[in-house]
Amino acid sequence: MEERTGTILGTRLIHSGRVFDIVSDRVRLPNGHETTMDVVRHPPSVILIPMLDVEKVVLVHQFRYSINRWIWELPAGTLEPGEHVEAAARRECEEETGYAAGRVERLGAFYPTPGYCDELMHFLRLTDLTTPPVRAPRDEDEVLEPAVYTLDDARRLVSTDDATDMKTVLGLSLAAR
Repeated sequence: MEERTGTILGTRLIHSGRVFDIVSDRVRLPNGHETTMDVVRHPPSVILIPMLDVEKVVLVHQFRYSINRWIWELPAGTLEPGEHVEAAARRECEEETGYAAGRVERLGAFYPTPGYCDELMHFLRLTDLTTPPVRAPRDEDEVLEPAVYTLDDARRLVSTDDATDMKTVLGLSLAAR
């Protein structure tokens, strides 16, 4: 009977960065073949769907250096070591939108690029939003501004190329579930 998982025979660190590492693994695949696989090791993340009410969502207009442009997207962030998904969602919501969430609902978790990256994105709807007395500070590499959209208007941004990242497209489709 074939193995059901791959077996790591050896690992070489290619790059260690602030957000992710890149490794080159020598592996035995489930079919018995041995090969080298390069993998981006990325901590899990949270993708937020902050809803002011059933028709209004908070998006952030964020500068993304890797594509050298501003895009509208759902707020998101990486889990800190040992941090629970709900705690990360609440923290990121305050940091990026200025709202505190009264309720957090898990909508699903998905791998955006399993061909070369192990990041698992947790999608969460945040409701009962209030403005906390003190705004949480943003990360130093975040250049963004939040804005409120109707779900229909937010979905229209996708067709204008102003909201072009996959997590936002998927998250907006999950918002009305």
